[in-house]
Amino acid sequence: MKGRLTRALSGAAILGLAIAAAPLLAEGPTDADLMNDAATPGDVLTYGMGPQAQRFSPLKAINASNVAKLVPAFASSLGGEKQRGQEAQPIVYDGTIYVTGSYSRLFAFDARTGEEKWQYDARLPEAIMPCCDVVNRGAAIYGDKIIFATLDAHMVALNRHTGKVIWNKQTADYQAGYSATAAPMIVKGKVIYGNSGGEFGITGAVEARDVNTGELIWRRPTIEGNMGTLNGKDNGITGKTNASWQGDLWKTGGGATWLGGTYDPETNLLFFGTGNPAPWNSHLRPGDNLYTSSTLAIDPDTGVIKWHFQTTPHDGWDFDGVNEFIPFDATINGKPMKLGAKADRNGYFFVLDRTNGKFISANKFVAQTTWANGFNKNGRPNYNDANRPGAPGEAAKGQSVFASPSFLGGKNWMPMAYSQDTGLFYIPSNDWGMDIWNEPIAYKKGAAYLGAGFTIKPIAEDHIGALRAMDPKTGKIVWEYKNKAPLWGGVLSTAGNLVFTGTPEGYLKAFDAKTGQELWKFQTGSGVVGSPVTWEQDGEQYVAVMSGWGGAVPLWGGEVAKSFKDINQGGALWVFKLPR
Repeated sequence: MKGRLTRALSGAAILGLAIAAAPLLAEGPTDADLMNDAATPGDVLTYGMGPQAQRFSPLKAINASNVAKLVPAFASSLGGEKQRGQEAQPIVYDGTIYVTGSYSRLFAFDARTGEEKWQYDARLPEAIMPCCDVVNRGAAIYGDKIIFATLDAHMVALNRHTGKVIWNKQTADYQAGYSATAAPMIVKGKVIYGNSGGEFGITGAVEARDVNTGELIWRRPTIEGNMGTLNGKDNGITGKTNASWQGDLWKTGGGATWLGGTYDPETNLLFFGTGNPAPWNSHLRPGDNLYTSSTLAIDPDTGVIKWHFQTTPHDGWDFDGVNEFIPFDATINGKPMKLGAKADRNGYFFVLDRTNGKFISANKFVAQTTWANGFNKNGRPNYNDANRPGAPGEAAKGQSVFASPSFLGGKNWMPMAYSQDTGLFYIPSNDWGMDIWNEPIAYKKGAAYLGAGFTIKPIAEDHIGALRAMDPKTGKIVWEYKNKAPLWGGVLSTAGNLVFTGTPEGYLKAFDAKTGQELWKFQTGSGVVGSPVTWEQDGEQYVAVMSGWGGAVPLWGGEVAKSFKDINQGGALWVFKLPR
C-alpha cells in the first residue's frame, strides 16, 4: 500500500520508542506516489489513472475471456434529491473510494462494503451559473487531504478521514459567470486547475495553489493581453495585446480551461485545453483569437506557456478546444517520438510532438466535418467558408447554415483512453450536426454571451454515439461501436484486452480492445456519464463507475435531447468483480 511506513526495530527499541515513533501509516499519497500511479494498480490516485491520463491499467485478472462473468460487488447511493449528472471518476486509496457528486458534494465509501464513511455538501449560493449542468468530475488526493472544486468557484481541501474542511479558497467571482467542475491535479505539491464559464464572457486561466495552505502560487490567463502572476508579482502578459483580438475584446474573450489538464513528467509540462472564444458570434471578433480553442503547454513551476497549438482558429461554431491532451510514445516513419494526442470537438484527431507542439497529423474521427476539409502541413484548417455562420444581419429565419459536428462536439468532455498494449486510442464520439446562426450581442457581467442560435440534429438514422478505436500512427479507425443515444461517459482500457464505457441507456459495457466485440453489459438503472476505473484489492480486480444521467445533452440537445427525455436520473457508485 502506498504511503505505508515501516520500521525494523528490535523489541527493546520498540518498547523504548513506542511513544515517539512515527505512525505506521503515513499521512497519505505523496508526489512520488501520484507520479507513479499508472504503474501501481492497488489504488487510483489521479484523474486519468496516472498524470498522463492514459486511463490504461496493467491489470488483467478480468479479461476478454472471463469478463462475461462480471457481477456487482455493491452499489452505494448518493442519496437525497440531487440526482442529476454524475460525471465523476472515483479515487481509490487505503480501503476508501472517494467520489464527487452533482451540486458539489464529496463522498467517502468503504471500498469493501460500500458503506458511507462521510459526506460533504458545499453550501452553494442560489445565484450560481453553471452553463452545462451541476456536475463535478472528480477530486484529487494528497497526504491527509481530498481536494475538489465547487460550482461557486471555490477549491476545497477536506481531511480524507473525516470530511472536515482544512482549507477553502475562492478562485473566481461566481456572479461574473465563473464556476468550476473539473477534477484538480497535483504536481510538485501544487493543486493545479482551470476555470469554467466560457459562455459568460469570462477570462480563461490556469492556477496553481499550495496543496497544504491553498495559497495562490501562480496564475496564467489563457487570453492574449492578460497579465500572469507568480508569487504575488507580475509574471508577463499572455501572448501580445491585440495581436489576435481587436480593441478590448480580449478582456471578455472566454477560453475557459474547464476540463482540467494532464501532466508529462518526462518533459515537465502541463497540458491544458482552452475553450471557445466569446462571444460565439465570430463576426464580432476578427482574428485567430489566441489562445482560445487551443492546447497549451505550461511550465508547472512558473506558469509560463512553453508552446501552443490552436485546433480551431477564429472558432465560429463553439467547437472549443478543451479536450484532454494525452502523452504517449510511438515510432513514426522509423523515428521514436514523444507525442501527444487530442480528439477535438471539431471532429479531428490531432497528434503533436509534445516537446514543442509541432503538428504531426490531424484525421477525422467522426462521420462528417462540414466546416473544414482537413488540415494543411502547417496545422491550419482548410476552411469551408460557406459553412461559417453569417453576420447577424444575414441571419434571418431560414438563413442559418448547417454545420457538423454540432457545438456539443465530435467529442465533448468525456475522456478517451489509450492502450499501451494495442497502441490504439478509444474515443467516445458523437455524430450530429446543427443549424446555427449569429445574432447581435453585447457583454453584460453575469449574462450569457453567445450571439448565436442553434438547433441540434442527428445525421444518421441508426446512431448518434460511437465508440471508435483510432490508430494514432495512421489516423485510421480500426473499429467502431455505434450507440443509439449520444455517448457522454469516459473510457477505460486494460491489459486484459478490454475497453469499458457507459451509455445513457444505463449500461456499463465491456468490449474486446482489438476487435470492438461487445463482451458484457450491466444495467445500472440510470444513464452512465461517469468515467470507469479499475484497481486490485485483497487479491481481486475491481471495476467501478458512477451512474446518473445528466450533463449538457439534456440541457442543450434540443430535438436530440427530447429523444432521450425518458432516461431516469440517478446517483450511485457501482462496483463490480468476478465471483469467487
